[in-house]
Amino acid sequence: MAPIPARSPSVLLVERVAQQAQQYDIVHFHLDYLPFSTIRREGMRAVTTLHGRQDIPVVYPLFKEFRDMRLIAISDAQRAYMPWANWIETVYHGLPEDLYTPNFESGDYLAFLGRISPEKRVDRAVEIAKAADMKLHVAAKIDSADKEYFEQIRNVLEDPHVTFLEEIGDDNKGPFLNMAAALLFPIDWPEPFGLVMIEAMACGTPVIAFRGGSVEEIIEDGVTGFIVGSVEEAVEAVRRLPSIDRKKCRAIFEERFSARRMCEGYLRVYERVIEEDGEASGPALGQEAVA
Repeated sequence: MAPIPARSPSVLLVERVAQQAQQYDIVHFHLDYLPFSTIRREGMRAVTTLHGRQDIPVVYPLFKEFRDMRLIAISDAQRAYMPWANWIETVYHGLPEDLYTPNFESGDYLAFLGRISPEKRVDRAVEIAKAADMKLHVAAKIDSADKEYFEQIRNVLEDPHVTFLEEIGDDNKGPFLNMAAALLFPIDWPEPFGLVMIEAMACGTPVIAFRGGSVEEIIEDGVTGFIVGSVEEAVEAVRRLPSIDRKKCRAIFEERFSARRMCEGYLRVYERVIEEDGEASGPALGQEAVA
């Protein structure tokens, strides 16, 4: 039996949504450009949140063809690569306030949480920990596409400073982060958002992040962590961690990155789009569908 193409479930989902779209005032897609043609042909009132990197010129002709699509960004940095696109709002990700229990006492290790991939630069994290003479706990998954890269850097993760935990589940993520002195986020790509940064803040844990992508929108330098441009600057930031108020990290998370704040942002978008198009009629007024 031939394998099912990876996007087949999404194509089916778009078709099902199209069949029911008239029951709703607005449809909110999270499927990248996949539904664009259907949105246009069905005359659907819709918005699309883009979640990935947008510095990929090969897709620009597609987005230019569908310049009428209403787009929502997850950071201003993400939308900067396509300033001509029909961006209608930036809505930052949010997390439930009770998802993680914060810890306001500094831990004794540095944390790396994410994927083992070239753009996430776990090798930089190891270099920082060694230079700062601190333990580094690495909790990271290895996608099939990154297995070759993992084999190339496996020896780096065998350093005595490193405890490699592989991937951890959501139940363990909170304790892993809130017992750390800081989260290291040594990226080497234009990060569209970086959910792990606000997960750390929710735990009261400061972030030491390399400048790029959304980092300067998420982290307040000297308040919720430090923004750096080199390994040497990151090592100096480790030494400055006692100046960070972990309670302030948590407070800023609650203020800027809670699930409620995110939902309120999306509701404002829905209201604006509906107002621009004229109020919908019918029994489903005030409903939205999400795909």
